[in-house]
Amino acid sequence: MSDVNPIPADRPFVVPYMTIGARTDGSPGGAADAIEWYTAAFGAQETNRQMAPGGDKVMHAELVLGDGLLFLADDFPEWGGEPSAPAALNGSTVTMHRYVHDCDATIEKAVAMGAEVLMPPEDMFWGDRFGSIRDPFGHKWSIATHMRDVSPEDMEAAAAAMFADGPPEG
Repeated sequence: MSDVNPIPADRPFVVPYMTIGARTDGSPGGAADAIEWYTAAFGAQETNRQMAPGGDKVMHAELVLGDGLLFLADDFPEWGGEPSAPAALNGSTVTMHRYVHDCDATIEKAVAMGAEVLMPPEDMFWGDRFGSIRDPFGHKWSIATHMRDVSPEDMEAAAAAMFADGPPEG
């Protein structure tokens, strides 16, 4: 039996692992570019970067974002894997959610750096100020600031009222 903990003490949680490809505007992008973007837009701190042989692609990188970790790497379909960056999938199937001190300012900064607003910030029935963006690499982020606590009963009633007329037309 090994003395090594099979679950590192500093990682007992789910860590999102993002595959990075081209930017949504078609420019090359890539994981190194995304690391710069997440650092500038969200205040992430890079703690680890391992380059693939040849030094032109990021094989693995780790960013600290708030109290969490974010792993990312370039897409490597040339090694027989299935392409999995948002551009290859025609979108992203996952939304990263982040609580911040100022939802509006965080979204404004991200948009100024090339993100696309998917939903402008607004006060939501569950007590958060909430909005969402698509970053320049195609990944979706919901950004929230918790404004007030809402009881489960009040939240259920507010949700029922909001969805009473069905989905919006369009």
